[in-house]
Amino acid sequence: MKDKKPDLTGGTASRRKLRWLCMTAIGTALFVVLALCLQVPVFENYYLCLGYISMAVCLYSFGTASGTFVGVAGVILYCVLISGLRGLPGWAVGNLIIGIIVGPTFKRTKRMQKKWMQAAVNFLAIAFSTAVGILILKSLTECILYAQPMAVRMGKNVFAFAADVFVLEFSLPICMSLDKLLQKTLKRQ
Repeated sequence: MKDKKPDLTGGTASRRKLRWLCMTAIGTALFVVLALCLQVPVFENYYLCLGYISMAVCLYSFGTASGTFVGVAGVILYCVLISGLRGLPGWAVGNLIIGIIVGPTFKRTKRMQKKWMQAAVNFLAIAFSTAVGILILKSLTECILYAQPMAVRMGKNVFAFAADVFVLEFSLPICMSLDKLLQKTLKRQ
């Protein structure tokens, strides 16, 4: 009778979970690095936050929980590193909404046969979620925190909305091209 050695590495499911956690952590770190290092100015103090590319890739390849965590934790770390808590609550709430809406949309559209339909649905989900998350909820959060009129906050956040939609839309081809490679990474034994 052979002695069975215990499997110290965990089962396949455990390895996949560990890989998922590692990819989410890498995505969060990449969000912060891209947001810090590559700032393309749009208007006043708004710029194209390229960290959203990392969020979009994680939403597309690893699901809603991973991508939403990357967006929320990434913006929290970024804000703490550059400006303390200024802007933090609004951006975190905005990214939470974007992740919650765009993640399930990406999951559903990945199975679509018609690429133009997939692109159209993804475009609408990104625009809608960013409008709700950034234009409305970020503005409302800042309105409450800074005692400014909602119209003033929304006026300023129009530029953030446009910049975020642009980067998220720009991310779609990157998401699609990296997806198979990233899925292989998670499924390896």
